[in-house]
Amino acid sequence: MTLLMDFRNYQYTLPMVTGLVVDMEVKKTCIKIPSNRYNELMKAMNKSNEHVLAMGACFNEQADSHLVCIQNDDGKYHTQAISIHHHQPRKVTGACFFVFSGSLKAASGYLAKTSIVEDGVMVQITAETMDALRQALRDMKDFSITCGWANQEDGQEHVHIQWIDDDHNFSNKGVISPIDGKSMEFITSVKIFHGSEFKANGKVIRWTEVFFLQSDDQDQPNGLSDPADHSRLTENVARAFCVALSPHLKLLKEDGMAKLGLRVTLESDQVGYLAGSNGQPLLSHYLSDLDSTLIPVIHRGACQLSEGPVVMELVFYILEILS
Repeated sequence: MTLLMDFRNYQYTLPMVTGLVVDMEVKKTCIKIPSNRYNELMKAMNKSNEHVLAMGACFNEQADSHLVCIQNDDGKYHTQAISIHHHQPRKVTGACFFVFSGSLKAASGYLAKTSIVEDGVMVQITAETMDALRQALRDMKDFSITCGWANQEDGQEHVHIQWIDDDHNFSNKGVISPIDGKSMEFITSVKIFHGSEFKANGKVIRWTEVFFLQSDDQDQPNGLSDPADHSRLTENVARAFCVALSPHLKLLKEDGMAKLGLRVTLESDQVGYLAGSNGQPLLSHYLSDLDSTLIPVIHRGACQLSEGPVVMELVFYILEILS
C-alpha cells in the first residue's frame, strides 16, 4: 500500500493489460505479455512512477493454482495458493499483479529480490536494472532478472518478461446486440465502470460497455491498435446519447426498452449510427433528438481519427433511481 498509494489523490489503482498473465513456478516467475497488447502496456508504463512499475494481471487459465489474499478474523491479511486440482502438487501458480521497485541499492549484495505480496509478486531491482527493463519493454524484447545474493548461485531465482503470441481470447459468449441481435461473441469489449449517466423523471441512463466491432475483411477490430486510444471519442458519443434520450427515459423504460445499443460507424465514405433495443431500431420520435445531438459529435470524431475505419457499439441501461 505504501509503495503504490497516491497520497495526493488518495487512490490505489493498478492499470490492467488485456491478456497479461503471471506464471509462478519453483525458482522462476514469468510475466507473459501478448504482442498485440504493446500499446496498452506502453500507455500503462508511461503513466507509472519512474521508480515503480506495477500492473494488474488477468486470471491465468493455464495455471493449476492461484494466489489469493484472505483476511483473518483479527483484520490481518495472509496469502494462500488455491489449487484447482486437490491432492496434486502445484506446478504453475497465477498471481493478480506484479510490482517492480527500483529502490534496491547495489551495496545491498543482492542482484535483485523477489517476494510474494498479498496476491501478487514484488521484485526489487536496482535503478540501472529498472532503466534496462523499461527499455526492453519499449523495444518489445524479452528480459530476464536474476534474483538472490550476488556471490551465491545456490538459491537464486529468475524473473522473465516474455512477449507471447497475440491474445484473441475474447469471450462474450451468448451476448447479442440490443440493436439487431448480432452476436457479440469473440468481439473485443471494454466494461465501463464510471461512464456517462444522466438522471431524469426518477430514471437514470447509464453507459456500461463498448464493443469494438470487426469488419468482414479485417483480422483486427477495425484497425484499432489500442481501443483505449478512443476513450475520448467513445465518452463524447456516450454523453451525447444520454443527453438526447434523458427526456424520454420514463417512456422508454415503460415500453420495455431498458437495454439500449448505439452502433457508430466512422469510415472514409460512411459516417452514421444505428440505435435500438430488443432487436428493433428506435422509433422516429426518439431519432429526431438523437440526430441533432449525436451527428455533430460523430462528425467531429471522424475528423479527429488518425486511423480507421472504426465501428463501435455502446451499451446503455435505463435503471430506477433508488430513493
